[in-house]
Amino acid sequence: MAKRLNNESSVGDVLKVIIESNKLQPGIDQISVKEAWQSLMGNGVNSYTQNVLLKGSTLYVELTSSVLREELHYGKDKIIRMINDELRRDVVKDVVLR
Repeated sequence: MAKRLNNESSVGDVLKVIIESNKLQPGIDQISVKEAWQSLMGNGVNSYTQNVLLKGSTLYVELTSSVLREELHYGKDKIIRMINDELRRDVVKDVVLR
């Protein structure tokens, strides 16, 4: 059972306890990374993106354009940095472009 909080806990503290006790963080990270990819990459890249999946700390991105895949491959470190900056914590450690 979750620990009992006093009556003066903030909503943020209560949500953190709920997320930790129910192990919801990986699912929240999955959704957050997908939204960050869409907002950071823009319409041009998103039109060639088939799927974005976070497994552990590795981001898997399926692209329909081999040219775009090769171009993004050179900017992997920048992509990782941009997504982690958007989420304000280190979620992504590696990017695999398929």
